[in-house]
Amino acid sequence: MSDKELTFTPVIGIEIHIQLKTKSKIFCTCSADYTNDEPNSHICPVCMGLPGSLPVLNRAVVQQGMLAGLALNCSIVSPTLFFRKSYYYPDLPKGFQTTQSDLPIAASGWLMISDDAGSPKKVRINRLHLEEDVGKLHHSASDGRLEGAETSWVDYNRSGLPLAEIVSEPDISSAREAVEYVTALRRRVRYAGASDVDLEKGMMRFDANVSMKCSDGRWGRKVEVKNMNSFRALERAIEFEIKRQIKVMREGGEVLQETRHWNDAKEVTRASRVKEFYRKFIVEPDLPPMVVTPEWIERVKATLPEMPDQKMARYVKELGLTEVDASVLTDSRDVAEYFEACIACGANPVRAGNWIRTEILRFMGERQVGAGDVPVKPEALAELVRSVDDGNLSTTAAKTVFEAMLEGLPFAEAVKKSGAVTGGLDADALAKVVSEILAGNADVIEEIKSGKDTKGKKMKFLQGLVMRETKGQARPDEVSAAIEASLKS
Repeated sequence: MSDKELTFTPVIGIEIHIQLKTKSKIFCTCSADYTNDEPNSHICPVCMGLPGSLPVLNRAVVQQGMLAGLALNCSIVSPTLFFRKSYYYPDLPKGFQTTQSDLPIAASGWLMISDDAGSPKKVRINRLHLEEDVGKLHHSASDGRLEGAETSWVDYNRSGLPLAEIVSEPDISSAREAVEYVTALRRRVRYAGASDVDLEKGMMRFDANVSMKCSDGRWGRKVEVKNMNSFRALERAIEFEIKRQIKVMREGGEVLQETRHWNDAKEVTRASRVKEFYRKFIVEPDLPPMVVTPEWIERVKATLPEMPDQKMARYVKELGLTEVDASVLTDSRDVAEYFEACIACGANPVRAGNWIRTEILRFMGERQVGAGDVPVKPEALAELVRSVDDGNLSTTAAKTVFEAMLEGLPFAEAVKKSGAVTGGLDADALAKVVSEILAGNADVIEEIKSGKDTKGKKMKFLQGLVMRETKGQARPDEVSAAIEASLKS
């Protein structure tokens, strides 16, 4: 078989760290929210592993871990243990990380994605285990990297934050599938309320294990790529590594089993170590076995909301939305809840969905706020949508009213302030406007009457002028009828 005939199949597994949503850290009472606070201002002897300090497991972390596991179709495991994973690193002052490792709280889950051909594909999740985060290094180099830095500082505020590490089976075959998998996982975890998974705040980080299977029977060794903190970085890192490994194997070389770091600025992976450090695991002697009762699991399970993919399928089947619209409306839980509240107030689902996709999401994006912070409450938007549906307000006028509602005004006051007229224009008022428009566009009328306006563009031009003159208060069908009647008279 020549080199040109060889084909390669990527074999990819993803490890994801997510920060669980709790008020305090996993083994102490230090606040987990240190955003914008001074470095090393949220630490205690337990965070720092000082002699004599003892960890106490935060019950809320266990609950959030179970919630995330259930959202990912995992089974909850009990009893489990914590271990000390020993290794030295500057951001880990006690010399070991407390983790569940191979005795996780959740295991044997799965998520459905689409493969590169568009067919459904199940990605298995091996486990979800709880562990503590380490500190964070800050380097003086202009790009923030260690390379070229003259000085480095350590901030231990992050030490002890509660993490869930989620490890997939190597069921992923491309960078695109990897991104779809992590996107689906992020949505489910966020829906469940187990984590905010804010990428910009480092609440979700990725490692990818990439190897290649060649059509001649060779298998490349597994390479772990670390240091990705965005979907785009994950996609580019995997694409780079696939090309690199194929090149090595085509040239008859061997892919080394190693850990590589992704350099986002240079868009390359760089080897950091050839083999895994030897890491010793011993049972954490200061923490007893962790036991969760079946009753506790059931209570957590009862809090699990309808998941986004289930909600999306229901919107399509029961509400008549397109898959694209349903996908947008279910992307975040607060927007989906806003939409459903709007429908509960009597709004047409399709029309309400259109308003939310365009106007509400636009406002949220501009102001960087959630659906709960939008001044137009669901019941007010429902009233607006119903008025358009009933013909009491044109779409153009409704947009003017909506802008007034964004100032916090209720529907009735917004109508008054915007100058909109509900119920449309009466026949005499509309006839007067039409007459004035036609009088000012004699050349257009002549073209229409001569039969040259075969595509109706001139007629639409006149309709547009009338709608503009009436500030959108006239009904489009009545405008068309009034113009046609005038042209025939």
